[in-house]
Amino acid sequence: MTQRPQMTRERLSPTYEVEARDQYGDARAVHIAGESPLTLIVDGRELVTLMTLGAYPEELAIGYLRNQRLVEDIGAIESVAVDWERETADIKLRPGCAVSDWEEKLAKRTVTSGCGQGTIFSCTLDKLYDRRLPDAEVRQAVIYELLREIARHNEIYKRAGAVHGCALCRNSEILMFVEDVGRHNAADAVAGMMWLENLDGADKIFYTTGRLTSEIVMKTATMGIPTLLSRSGITHAGLEFARDLNITMLARAKGRSFLAYNGAGRIIYDARPPKPPPAPPPKPAA
Repeated sequence: MTQRPQMTRERLSPTYEVEARDQYGDARAVHIAGESPLTLIVDGRELVTLMTLGAYPEELAIGYLRNQRLVEDIGAIESVAVDWERETADIKLRPGCAVSDWEEKLAKRTVTSGCGQGTIFSCTLDKLYDRRLPDAEVRQAVIYELLREIARHNEIYKRAGAVHGCALCRNSEILMFVEDVGRHNAADAVAGMMWLENLDGADKIFYTTGRLTSEIVMKTATMGIPTLLSRSGITHAGLEFARDLNITMLARAKGRSFLAYNGAGRIIYDARPPKPPPAPPPKPAA
């Protein structure tokens, strides 16, 4: 029987309760997904930093080694120790089980188009904090117009599904729309187009069909865009970056509903939909 590694059980709460403002401008208590960096360190060597909910960090570390084919036998792993104060998972291999051809394997890694795996560089974070994005007002009517316009552009998704879309918008006008198998690919393509066309982001809105994670917020800030809109949800780390960088964060946007997680004071509520009537009180028991 293969010997199991010794493991800590340092699990984080997968959700956080925060306050957001809905399409009526009313405050609501809502839950958002957690997102924390976890750096995998194998026998003292830093491997990669993953963004995770933190619900199963030890299993995540072991599964990453397996899926990257860095370790072929779980019996080679002696222990996995997660420390959230240091944001690390220290993985020790048993004597004689060191990763072979380490440098060659790392050099040949391919960055996939998936949504959950990536590396964060400290220099990227340092440069982001050099400036805060400007205050930018956005009209509620423009949000609704933009959501209607977006629905006409996701052609690949309508034909085949399995893709994310990102758009650069000026008010309700869509200047460019990109679909790709991952939202990060689509966001990077929009950034490249902006660079090529020498477009400034200060008066733009960035829309994505995907979650507003820390990486998407960082990409939006790098493009100099102060307003971020998504039909999906957000993560806790994404919200923290949006607050730090002064990005208006609008999510769960569909039809005539949305939630403003940050920058609600910069929204001009000029198209409030009628509120539904209150639910009738329950009937007394017979």
